[in-house]
Amino acid sequence: MTSAVPSTRRMALLLAGLAMFGPFSIDTIFPAFSQLSRSLAVDQVAIQQTISVYLLAYGLMSIAHGPLSDAWGRKRVILGGLALFIAGSVGCALSQDLPMLLAFRALQGLSAGVGMIVGRAVIRDLFNGPDAQRLMSQVSMIFGIAPAIAPIIGGWILLSGAGWPVIFWFLVVFSLVLLVATMAWLPETHPVEARTPLQFKRLLQDYVRIGFNPRFQRLAAAGSFNFAGIFLYIASAPVLIMQHLKLGEGDFAWLFIPTIGGMTLGSFLSGRMAGRMDPVRQIRIGFICCGVAALVNQAYTFAVVQIALPWAVLPIFLAGMGMALIFPILALAVLDMYPQQRGLASSLQAFTQLMTNTLVAGVLSPLLSEHPRHLAIGMTGFFLLGWLFWRWERRSGRRLRHRQATEAVPLEPADHL
Repeated sequence: MTSAVPSTRRMALLLAGLAMFGPFSIDTIFPAFSQLSRSLAVDQVAIQQTISVYLLAYGLMSIAHGPLSDAWGRKRVILGGLALFIAGSVGCALSQDLPMLLAFRALQGLSAGVGMIVGRAVIRDLFNGPDAQRLMSQVSMIFGIAPAIAPIIGGWILLSGAGWPVIFWFLVVFSLVLLVATMAWLPETHPVEARTPLQFKRLLQDYVRIGFNPRFQRLAAAGSFNFAGIFLYIASAPVLIMQHLKLGEGDFAWLFIPTIGGMTLGSFLSGRMAGRMDPVRQIRIGFICCGVAALVNQAYTFAVVQIALPWAVLPIFLAGMGMALIFPILALAVLDMYPQQRGLASSLQAFTQLMTNTLVAGVLSPLLSEHPRHLAIGMTGFFLLGWLFWRWERRSGRRLRHRQATEAVPLEPADHL
């Protein structure tokens, strides 16, 4: 860690906060879906597009945040993204119809990913090996609070008698606090001499080179599909809570607290395991947790006619814990493949995950949320896909190491997994 870096605890809090304003933009408005539908005179399916449009813009811009930070520096890009997010949130609060709201939701999406994507590069700029895994796990543990408390905050705002625009004014205030904290606490971790000039032709070549790297594809797909199994429930939260569990607008905590509780516990355990447990073994334990959660979830939904608390959400706790054991190792492995272009690698990794999430929110969630059994099957399918890509990566790694031993073929970075 360089001398200019603040304490690890402060850095973890700041980077987690910067990652939070992305999920806050999604989860705080879930309780307002019914009010938005009445206020803007559109149906619930149309309101759900406020999530899809946001995620689409988020995913498309995610491929640019990292390269911009590689060229201009991490801090400058984060501050610019925060400023744009504040402008988008103000626009959402002032929207009078659905097209206007969707336009400013897109602006939010274009800027919201900067904290998470560039923040990952900051972690790897400062730390190596187990230290990087510990900080990544600490950030994930704090960040995990966001999806749990965001819908609760949104519900409290509505229950206080305030209208849905106040939710977006809350996002404005939250982002302003982050802007000030970033200016005061975040050092520039990517010095001028290490920056990569922003040249469109070269950037396009780098996108193709990294994006079509089979090893990158396997690692990114393993992480993206694994998270999609949980995100399917997050995207389906309004239907699951209010229709299937027959709860109210202020009851989203019944889903999000177990979900994020599991992710927080998994992140804590990952930080404790860093440097003490073989990463491959940790990932194996994570996938076992996800598999057990999926099987228990399916068994329960097929065994009952009407799902109920707490059994409907307990498997999601275990799934969240498993996912949090897997994610930090896969994310750092991708960054280690391209040490000179960590921002770009982080962008493409996030792009893969976010495009998957967009498909889940815009297409699969509306189809599968009609019945809890369908959601359980969808979760199982995503976890299985993630595990299959991980097994593919492990077999490919063993073949490459065998070639290296017999033919002196050099290994790529992070081939220790």
